[in-house]
Amino acid sequence: MPRKNLHTPIAEAEISDLNLGDIVYLNGDVYTARDQAHHRILDYADSGKEVPIKSGATIYHCGPLVRPQGNNWQIIAAGPTTSARMNEPTPAVIKQLRIHAIIGKGGMDIATRAAMRKYGCVYLGITGGAAVLAATRIKAVKAVYWADLGMPEAVWHFIVEDFGPLVVSIDADGDSLYERTNEAAKRNVMAL
Repeated sequence: MPRKNLHTPIAEAEISDLNLGDIVYLNGDVYTARDQAHHRILDYADSGKEVPIKSGATIYHCGPLVRPQGNNWQIIAAGPTTSARMNEPTPAVIKQLRIHAIIGKGGMDIATRAAMRKYGCVYLGITGGAAVLAATRIKAVKAVYWADLGMPEAVWHFIVEDFGPLVVSIDADGDSLYERTNEAAKRNVMAL
């Protein structure tokens, strides 16, 4: 299958053209966000405070391993966090920020998939265990927001280049590669 090279923020037309199983590589801005960051995004939005993540952004469920390097940061490892941990706040975050893509591992629930369908968002699966490879695709740290949450929970604003391979695992119609795989496995077991 040919790879798709996309630039963030990903255009809505490009989002709708992505199909389950497509291989994607990203270039541009990516923001990390885990549990605490998702909740703070919603707290800030509810109180009218500015959220540092831009509308239409790509969020990466990641708590990177970093170390200071001069006036910047060196990314040692940047593997994905299990996305299911963010199921509860994610539909509201997608709505609030009109997120276009989420990168993570393991997929997300029905409520999140409904929000993806409603607001035009896709889920891009990245291989767990490839944290060092992912780190090599991060070319710069543009900023760190909410460092008071701790390094893994802070929002890291990365500039990425050729970031992937990522697999379209939930498309903008809310269809899930994980669900299809589970259904196929159940059929295979029943056929035994």
